[in-house]
Formats: sequence, structure tokens, C-alpha cells
Amino acid sequence: MKANEGSLERIIRLILGLIVLSLWFVLQGNAKYLALIGLIPLITAILGWCPLYSIFGINTCKRK
Repeated sequence: MKANEGSLERIIRLILGLIVLSLWFVLQGNAKYLALIGLIPLITAILGWCPLYSIFGINTCKRK
């Protein structure tokens, strides 16, 4: 897995993932499981690699 996300994008994904995951404590019933969608941007931010970017050939990482 070669990094394909830039540092600013990783920070934004990390914050967004944490915000969506925090909905777990706000939503009630089965709707709270929607908050688990926040794991996707959180994991991609930690890894620095997005599988969709690989499929479409997008690379926002400045490193080579």
C-alpha cells in the first residue's frame, strides 16, 4: 500500500471520522450503528491510503 493521501487531507479525514463516530453517543436505537461509517475515514487517515483513490488513480500525496 503506497500512500496516496496528502497531510492536510489526512487531518480532515481524521477529524471527520471522529465527528461521525461521536454520533454513536447522540443517536438512539439502530440509528447509532450509522456512526460506524466514521471508521472508514478514520482508518484511511491513519493508513494514509485510500482504496478508492487507488482504483481511480488519484494521488494527493506529495511524497514519492
